[in-house]
Amino acid sequence: MKKNIQKRVLPAIMFAALSWIPAATQAQVVASVGGDLVSSYIWRGAYCGGVSIQPALSLSAGGFSLSAWGSVGFTAGYTEEYDFTLGYGTGGFSAAITDYWFNVSDNYFNYRSDETAHMFEATVAYDFGPLALSWNTFFAGNDFDSRGERAYSTYVQASVPFALGGVGMKAELGLTAWDGLYSDRLNVVNAGLTGSKEIRITDSFSVPAFTKVVFNPYGQQMYFVFGISL
Repeated sequence: MKKNIQKRVLPAIMFAALSWIPAATQAQVVASVGGDLVSSYIWRGAYCGGVSIQPALSLSAGGFSLSAWGSVGFTAGYTEEYDFTLGYGTGGFSAAITDYWFNVSDNYFNYRSDETAHMFEATVAYDFGPLALSWNTFFAGNDFDSRGERAYSTYVQASVPFALGGVGMKAELGLTAWDGLYSDRLNVVNAGLTGSKEIRITDSFSVPAFTKVVFNPYGQQMYFVFGISL
């Protein structure tokens, strides 16, 4: 049963991506290219690598978006990561399906449920303005519990943007709902505070920079990250 589900995941995502094309032909397509350079790669309260470059490419039209994101580390023993996301947003609501791939094997096209390095996640979110909420659940791929059953690892986050002393700030709190990738039970796994500001290099050139403090109460870890966006 697991293999049948796994075999249906990629065609379903490809069909969804193709269904985005008609909307793109009827609305103006906006493309963006960018990337971050970070002192360490911290994701949802977990350490995923040291100094890393993280490129991003996206296309959007008519509320739909298709984006690619990656992370490649500079230090020994790093893990490459490449993600593709198909999303839709209207007003404060957004939904997405993401294919995460971690280079623990050399075969990107291996989708066997017992061997694949891919993980597929569904996300629903709503931005109320003063508060943003998101629910993220892995529904296929390499996400199993200790019994070999589908874990449906879930991460729920609340974030609040605000300004302080001329610096854009964002506080976030993330928890996992049950036993899975992030924890063995209901736990807070991410409590973070991010500050963002433009660093002026010359009179006509500045670089967006950010600093982030992250605590993982469950893992009893603390991280301090600096990054610049290009």
